[in-house]
Amino acid sequence: MDNAITVWNIDTTHSEINFKVKHMMISTVSGSFEKFDGKVETSNEDFKNGNFSFAAEIDSVNTNNKDRDNHLKSDDFFGAENNPKLTFKSKSFDGEKMIGDLTIKGVTKEVTLETEYNGTAVDPYGQTKAGFEFEGNINRKDFGLTWSAVTEAGSIVVSDKVKLIASLQFIKQ
Repeated sequence: MDNAITVWNIDTTHSEINFKVKHMMISTVSGSFEKFDGKVETSNEDFKNGNFSFAAEIDSVNTNNKDRDNHLKSDDFFGAENNPKLTFKSKSFDGEKMIGDLTIKGVTKEVTLETEYNGTAVDPYGQTKAGFEFEGNINRKDFGLTWSAVTEAGSIVVSDKVKLIASLQFIKQ
């Protein structure tokens, strides 16, 4: 029985890390991190109990609105100058749920991500790739992202609940 560890690196050209948050409680603002890296180390073909890790650069946040992106990078939210990355390190993966430590703005909390393993395939260049979809919710205030405002009508401008969605493809090394 071969228990060798296989390393898989994120294929950034075929991956994305996104988030969604309610705005004014009536619409959803979507954003992404455009610069990130990560890997999986596993000894199982099904990736169960593999060690997943990734990091996203806060300065790469993109919501298609420069002013909003700059506000997100400020100390009101991510504080990118002092906290340039958000990171995730898995603690367990049973094939459907991944539990791990998410660190944002220097605060680490355990999160659970619903995980779909889409299988592996060999691309036209002979590289073996594996695809995953991850989804979970966090409370932004748990991570010190506490900026808030209220409209004249009393509605909250930015929801506390943030949905994280990642579609990641890994290349076998």
